Amino acid sequence: MVSKLDSNKQRLKRHKRVRAKISGTAERPRLNVFRSNTNIYAQIIDDTTGTTLVSANSAEKTFELNGGNKEAAKKVGLMIAERAKDKGISSVVFDRGGYLFHGRVKELAEGAREGGLQF
Repeated sequence: MVSKLDSNKQRLKRHKRVRAKISGTAERPRLNVFRSNTNIYAQIIDDTTGTTLVSANSAEKTFELNGGNKEAAKKVGLMIAERAKDKGISSVVFDRGGYLFHGRVKELAEGAREGGLQF
């Protein structure tokens, strides 16, 4: 009998594989994405010190859109880029978190690029 594989376990395996190759530094931190069914989250992380420099998500109280769609993902991308600009961050390494670069993850990346982040 063939059993269905757990998709989140597969995503975590892909994420570990990607994380073995990329790392955020102080000059070029890592833009990490986490996607749930209802919300999308983004963090800019300096891996040398292990600190989160900037974060934005669709679960914030000031966020007025439904968090589980492409429009919300694009807005979160614009928010993270604006907050990064305020901290003096202009260039990042994009970490898709094991998700396919498609749909909400792609919209978040495009929103961050429109906001001025380079990756």
